[in-house]
Amino acid sequence: MVEKALEEIMTATPTNPAHACNNLALRKAARYLGATYDKALAPVGLRATQFSILQKLSAHGDVTISSLAEMIAMDRTTLATNLKPLAREGLVTVEPSAADRRARIVTITPDGLSRLKAALPLWKAVQAQFEEKFGADEAARLRASLEAVLDTGFKPWAE
Repeated sequence: MVEKALEEIMTATPTNPAHACNNLALRKAARYLGATYDKALAPVGLRATQFSILQKLSAHGDVTISSLAEMIAMDRTTLATNLKPLAREGLVTVEPSAADRRARIVTITPDGLSRLKAALPLWKAVQAQFEEKFGADEAARLRASLEAVLDTGFKPWAE
């Protein structure tokens, strides 16, 4: 039984999991692009995820961890882990909400805004390089397709 399953996996066909797995294709591309953006942002001491967090906070102001997690499609625990180094560096604050002591409010600090401003030209440069290689129209379609994935509501683990 195991040998048959392995043989099916190893056989190169369009429907075989090694060639048609949406998850694998997405994760490979995400690792590739993530590393590219991480390298570009390294001179200002940010990773791509941290840049995204700071960007969302600068655009939306004070938000709860739950709201921020929803905005960037990240679970709360992973977001809390990502916020710790930002808080240690004084780029964000995470404080209990005055309205609900169980909720935590995340705020970008002046140092966080300064770091974000320093990172923006680096982000713009890598963004432009990617769009030049991949194509600006193709990149826009890619972003739209990825947003559409989120809009499906496909969450079999939540059922």
